[in-house]
Amino acid sequence: MENKYQNSAKVFKAFCDENRLILLEMLQTGEKCACDLLENINIGQSTLSHHMKILCESGIVKSRRDGKWTYYSFSETGVDYAKQLLDALTISSKKNMNRKCCE
Repeated sequence: MENKYQNSAKVFKAFCDENRLILLEMLQTGEKCACDLLENINIGQSTLSHHMKILCESGIVKSRRDGKWTYYSFSETGVDYAKQLLDALTISSKKNMNRKCCE
């Protein structure tokens, strides 16, 4: 059973690699087949699979199989969760700005 920190860590892990950021940018225009992703990034198929596994485990990306190909797209629920995580960090920072140390 995963806790909220493990789920949050998966989201941040998804964002902490240059290739995954490139892949996320490619998915902004809609669903893409793995073969289309491979044509536009300088990595091998096994490396793509590794990155897509991390993105799918984070919940930000979802996949579907059609024959021998896998298609990837954004998960609306996962993207919303990632936005909430970042919003929570921003809100927490603003709350503590007015607090004086050691009062």
